[in-house]
Parts: sequence; C-alpha cells; structure tokens
Amino acid sequence: MNFKDKAFQLLLRNRRTNSLGQTYTVPSPETYPYQWLWDSCFHAIVLAKLDPEAAISELRTILSHQLDDGMIPHIIFWNTKLSRPYNWGWGKGAITSITQPPMVAYAAQAIYHHTRETAFLEELFPRMLSFYKYLIERRDPRDHNLVSIINPDESGEDNSPRFDIPMHLSTDVSFFKHMYERHKLVRANRTCNFDEEMCMKQNFWVKDVPFNVIMIKNLEILAKLALLVKDQKAHEYAKLHAKLMREAMRDLMMEDGVFWATEGENNTHLKVTTWAHFMPLFAELYTPDEAKELIAKHFHDNDSLRSPFGIRTVSKQESSYRAAGFWRGPIWMAPHWFVYKGLREYGFEAEAEWILAASLKLMERNGFREYFNPETGKAYGAHNFTWGTLVLDMMES
Repeated sequence: MNFKDKAFQLLLRNRRTNSLGQTYTVPSPETYPYQWLWDSCFHAIVLAKLDPEAAISELRTILSHQLDDGMIPHIIFWNTKLSRPYNWGWGKGAITSITQPPMVAYAAQAIYHHTRETAFLEELFPRMLSFYKYLIERRDPRDHNLVSIINPDESGEDNSPRFDIPMHLSTDVSFFKHMYERHKLVRANRTCNFDEEMCMKQNFWVKDVPFNVIMIKNLEILAKLALLVKDQKAHEYAKLHAKLMREAMRDLMMEDGVFWATEGENNTHLKVTTWAHFMPLFAELYTPDEAKELIAKHFHDNDSLRSPFGIRTVSKQESSYRAAGFWRGPIWMAPHWFVYKGLREYGFEAEAEWILAASLKLMERNGFREYFNPETGKAYGAHNFTWGTLVLDMMES
C-alpha cells in the first residue's frame, strides 16, 4: 500500500459521526478522541484531495459550536461519555474556553481549490469572518495589531519553552509540573470570567509568532474568499488587517534577523530559539536576504534546529532542549509541514525536499506517531496520529 492509501485509510479509521449525522476526524482514537480546531483544519487540507465532502464536514462541525462573540473553541467533546483530561473552563459543557491557531480560511481555500464550488464558502464564510474579527478585536486590547493568546495551549505547542518565562517556570520544568501550571491558568482565567483583556493582564499575555503568522496568511486568504462570496467589505477588512499585522510583526517582534514571541503590554521579547524562527517564511515576512541568513544560521546548523531526522522544535543549544521532551525538542509533522511550505515560498527547493524526505522516512520507519526524537528517530506519544497525513499534502503540492 502506498503512502497516499495509508494516509486515507488512517483518516477513514479516525472518522466519527456526531449526533447530527455529520462526520469529523479525531487526531488519535486512543489519545485524542475528540475534535480539535487546528487538527480539523489539517484534516480538511488533506481530505480536500481525497474526499472533499468529508473535508467540508470537518469545517462545518468545528464551526458548529462557535460562540456568539466569534471564538471557536479548541475542542468539541462530541462523545460526552468519554473521560476528559481536565475541566477546560466551561463546567461540564461540550466545548473548551480557549481557541487554537486559526487555520480555517486556509483549509477552506484548499477545499475550494479542489472543488471550485462556492456553496460551502457562502455557508461558512460568515462564521469564518466572525472568528477572525474576534481575534482582531478581542485579543489585541492595546491596538498593537498583534493577536494574543491567553494560554500556552492556544498556540498548539502546549509546553514549548517559549512560554516558560510568562508561566514563571524554569527551563528544566517537568512535563507534569508544566501541565499542572497550565491547569491553574485555566482556573485563574475562570476567576476573571474569561474576559480576555483582564485575564491577559492578570495571568498570561503572549503574542506568539506562529499564531500571528497564521493569522496573516489566513487573513490574506480570507480576503480572496470574500471576493468569491461577493463581500467587498470583508475583503477590505481582511486585507487591511493582514497589512497592519505584517507591519506590527516587523516593528515589534523582529530582532537580530528573526522574529520572537513577545510578552505583555510592552512586547518584551521572549528569546528562546525554536522552530518558530522558520514560521514567518509561511507568510513571506522575511526579505530574501533575511531568509537566506536564517536558513544558513538555523537550517544548516546541526547544533541549532536541524537534526539527523528533521527539524528540532527547540534549538539544541537551548538549556530547555530535551530530545524526548513534549514540545521541547522533538520533531512534529505540523511544524515540518509549515516549514516545508515556507521554504517553497522562497524557492529553497533543496531544503524543502530534505524536509519531505525526512518526514517520509520517519513515517515509513514508525508509522503515524505523534512526535519523534530528533537524534535517534524514535517515535513517541499517540499512535494512529493524523498529523502524519500532512506529508501527503507536502508530496502533492
């Protein structure tokens, strides 16, 4: 069975049907048996090639529990009989109180690319627009034109060392200690009633690089989708805010040739070298010369982010680096996918092919696992994990 067939079979095995008869995909039946926001976007991107109706259903279901203010929760607990890791803030409800990186417009564009149908866009566009408006208008209380996250889990990289300082944690923090502190943060945000501005000021206020890059890329796509559904006002809104965010990232996040996450009202740089340095390639935020320097300094340096088996999520030179530590060094397929796409935007074809080859080798050696040791290639975490199907999109892009 070739890789395409294996990827499709995994997505079929992980497909579930909700109480309304709609389908969605769980990232891993054993470890992640719910529906996650950006995971469903990844599923839709791959399914757009394989089963467009299932791809549309991924977006329809993840948007179905959108809040009145526009926020899309990062998890929907469709099967209420399954146990949950902890209370995410909304009591015993079916959703969580935080969001995840906003890949919805990108996923919608991928579906349109393969179907050329606008009916689903016309159906879902108002909800997508409402989500991006929520992030712009509620997660930027000082009008810095950067979107903030209120919990590390909103980044999709739960315990990345980028968040150690704002979480008041040491670089050698254990996995369970970090998880405990994030649970405390959810409880603290419940105390301030999830009022974004108050919660950020009191508890956790970070503008993360990947999240904001994804916002820019998706706003630019949203502007194009707006024209397809004949919404000129939305087109102008999305285009304007993408431009403002581009300028703000260069003004407030860039130093020493790379972009850094920032903390608080004063945008203090959180100087931890992670794969996030590559992320701005995805939205073409670097100049060509800056991109060349970045690749030379971090991609081709085996003591930085490049490893024998792929891209480390944390530089080997960081004190927080752990080859087997959850988001503190190991290789993950979603970052590989983002880096691959960014490299292709700048014409770094040899580097992109290296990422693809490394990704395929890990999949062939280990199957669809969650993350991998960058020094040995050993697999860890969830089995039957759907992020590996993104390799198919890399192969066919």
